[in-house]
Amino acid sequence: MRPGAAAATAPGTATSTATSTATGTGQAPCHHGEILQGVFLDAAGRRCAGLVTLPMAGPGSSAAFVRRPGAEPEALTVAPADRTKAARAAALTVAECARRTGQPPCGGELRLTGEIPVGLGMGSSSSDVIAAVRAVADSYGLRLEPSTVAGLAVRAELASDPLMLGGRPVLFAQREGRVLEVLGPALPPLVVVGCALGGGAPVDTLSLPVAEVGDSDVRAYERLRALLRRAVATGSAELLGAVATASARRGQQVLGHPEFDALAVLARRVGAVGVQIAHSGAVAGVLFDPAAPGLRRRVRGCLRALDAHGIPATRTFTTFAGAGTTTKEIPNHGHGPAHRGVDRPAGPDTPRRPARLPAL
Repeated sequence: MRPGAAAATAPGTATSTATSTATGTGQAPCHHGEILQGVFLDAAGRRCAGLVTLPMAGPGSSAAFVRRPGAEPEALTVAPADRTKAARAAALTVAECARRTGQPPCGGELRLTGEIPVGLGMGSSSSDVIAAVRAVADSYGLRLEPSTVAGLAVRAELASDPLMLGGRPVLFAQREGRVLEVLGPALPPLVVVGCALGGGAPVDTLSLPVAEVGDSDVRAYERLRALLRRAVATGSAELLGAVATASARRGQQVLGHPEFDALAVLARRVGAVGVQIAHSGAVAGVLFDPAAPGLRRRVRGCLRALDAHGIPATRTFTTFAGAGTTTKEIPNHGHGPAHRGVDRPAGPDTPRRPARLPAL
């Protein structure tokens, strides 16, 4: 996570950093799709949609909010104008911060910048929303606890990625804004060769069919959850790869990317531990154990195989275990073209940035 001026403090706290602040800034990262996504049981035994994202450094959203005391709450503008989810988040956060500080709600101006590709399942809208929440809070001199940020994000966009929680691997109920389980301090170290399925075309998540989930499906997801918990506890990249691959295969029942089977086969051939995908987008990754012998040869072979199959390579990066999970980019040395952006929108809030990731 790349905290900015409005980064969250420890859970359960909300602190005032200024008595009168009219402007504020906030940032939020993106992610590289999911390691696991499905339907799980919460502590009360109730079914709950949940996911575990793969953190990635790089593109993110930045927000600046200029608060206008005395202006009507409806006088809240956002630029670019199509960021309607972020605008809703800003309005909700104004109301929350005004309540906490005893001030009347007011309008303001929200400006967002960032280079997260749209429609690939990298959390572009969640990043915008969380950055907006943090910027508004900062304008009031407040730092909101992560649980509050999560609640505001879900209210603004109906479902949110757990980008407000940092790099710890958590099973997150994206439609409820709550953590179902903290899986451990950090993911096992990985080298990820990113790519884009479907030619990099954005995915219209609203048009995807809703899969029926039965008791056998929930049991399968719970088994994957237990395996991922063990992978984190033991630092096993191989076990994590198996979980991610199994979850990705289940996700293909809805997404149906025609290149997925080829991706899974080439991953095995080059000695990867598995593959992961965005369950609501086109981004995917081939996962390698950084401790495996001949890693550079394997990664080069993967890039050549992706090129041969016409699957655009995007970026190669590593995740490192430490104080949370951090990521570092690795040059692709010319292997694999950048995938081509497509202007087809992925929903009412997405036709704002080209769906591109640079080939590095």
